[in-house]
Amino acid sequence: MIVLDTHTLIWWVNGDDQLTQKARKAIENELAGDGQVMVSVISAWEIAMLASKGRLALTMDIDDWLETVASIEGVSFASIDTQVAVQSVRLPGEFHPDPADRLIVALARHHSVPLVTADTKIREYRHVKTIW
Repeated sequence: MIVLDTHTLIWWVNGDDQLTQKARKAIENELAGDGQVMVSVISAWEIAMLASKGRLALTMDIDDWLETVASIEGVSFASIDTQVAVQSVRLPGEFHPDPADRLIVALARHHSVPLVTADTKIREYRHVKTIW
């Protein structure tokens, strides 16, 4: 199991070259091995916000885009439960205050799995394993 950061999901689905070979291979290997690629529902919110503000152009309506992503075998959107929500405010060490990043990191930590992200602030945070 791995968790994808919001930009990673977008780049992977869109076949964007910004996704590193290592990140792409981690996702493909997870799906090929009957693993699970988890995406926080906060990423759905972030994508909807970006699209509504014109900062992200999708090839289809946001609802259809998210439904298409959710229909990919092995990919699932994970709800934010009470434990993950509380863990997001109790992250050990120093971590920046962005609520979406905190929730995504907390989700990966909750499941003890790597987070696939290009975000330098997250990659420098030693309390979560990352792939990039």
